[in-house]
This record gives sequence, structure tokens and C-alpha cells, in this order.
Amino acid sequence: MLKIKIVISMVSLDKAVVARLKKQGEVFEVLVDPYLARDLKEGKDVDFERLLAAEEVFRDARKGDRVSSEELRKVFGTTDLRSIVRTIIEEGEVQITAEQRKEMLEQKKKQIIEFIRRNTVDPRTGAPHTPARIEAAMEEAKVHVDIFKPVEAQVRDIVKSIKPILPIRFEEVEIAIKIPAEYTGKAISALYSFGNITQEEWQKDGSWICVMRIPAGMQADLMDVLAKVTKGEALTKILRRIQG
Repeated sequence: MLKIKIVISMVSLDKAVVARLKKQGEVFEVLVDPYLARDLKEGKDVDFERLLAAEEVFRDARKGDRVSSEELRKVFGTTDLRSIVRTIIEEGEVQITAEQRKEMLEQKKKQIIEFIRRNTVDPRTGAPHTPARIEAAMEEAKVHVDIFKPVEAQVRDIVKSIKPILPIRFEEVEIAIKIPAEYTGKAISALYSFGNITQEEWQKDGSWICVMRIPAGMQADLMDVLAKVTKGEALTKILRRIQG
């Protein structure tokens, strides 16, 4: 009978998958939440109590064949469970189901498409491409998306692959913004949460001036925010475009 120590908030066994690492000729397995394991592989911080379905390391998780503390210390140099689990997930293979893989792939594709939309433009027009256009170019170029790799780590290679199909370049814009005195409260808060403010200055009339540097594809989003918090009374000027 499989004896497993369960803690509060752990992923249930029926939803857990095996993460497996072969090290020094031996196999080590842990039962994990597939989505949190993916996040850990991407370098994100995760809640280990929610990540694990069992506080054990196995030779064969399905059979309940556990690895002794002595064996773990010999191979991993420690018996600290979190450290060992992190190594197994980061260096090993997470055995997700076909359904989970399909869902994760769609999530990652959407994240990549949105990242490209926000950070690039069509060099012919200076405007961002639509998500549909980016997705179509990715499909035509037969782009490989790695579900376990961070977006930022693979997006430049993807953009390089779709360039022959879709004219595209990374670009940032530096924008000067002037906010009338009566709107500074809401506007300053909104702008600080929106992007990178590189300069700011209060004017004698109570108005506020700043310079922001944002991905070129976010320019329309910025204008929408400004229109909302200043009722269309903010003044803007593009100072320069910075190609990536």
C-alpha cells in the first residue's frame, strides 16, 4: 500500500504528475502539480506546499518505492526536500498529459504573442501588429514554442523566424507627457503603475511633466489611460524611438 505524507494545500494525487531525474545512474521521482512545476522551470517562485502531492522522493512514485535519506545525501549532497525537488524539476522531465501539454502550449503562445505585440512594431508604419497577424506568421513559420521556457528567453528567436513573413522590429518610445494640475493625483498613480518614468518635474501652475520610456506597442494603451484619467486634456510628444 502506498503510504504518503499529505500536508494542507498539497495538490491532490489524481491531479499530480511525475517529475523525473536520472542522476548518477539512479532515477528520482516526485509527485507535483504540473502547472507549478512549469512555473518553477521558468524560474518563478512557487509555494512548495501547493507544488507537492507527497513529501517524499521515490525511485518509482506510482509504486511508492521511496529513496532513503542516505541515498539522497549521497547523490544530491543534502536531504533538504525543497532543494532536491527543485533540482529534480529544473534538471529533469515533468511528465505532463497530452491535455495538459495542449493547454500549456496555448497559454504560452498567447503570452508570446502579447509580448511581441507590446514590444515590436511594423517598421513600415511604426504601428504594432495585431495578435492575429502575429499568430498567423508564427503558424506559417512553423515556430516551435517551448512550454517550459520563459517567454523572454525564446521570443527573440521567434521574432527572427517570422521576420521573412512579417516585417517586424523591437522598438521603444520615449514620450513627454504634461498633466494639468486638476488631474495629477489620478494620473501620476496610473502612469507610475503603467511604465518606466525616467524624468519628472512639477510646474509653477501645478501641472506635472514627465518622460516615459515604454515598448512601442504599448503606446495606444498609454493614450487610452491618459484619456481616461485626464478626460483627454493630457499633452504628449514623442521625443525619440529606440530600436532594439
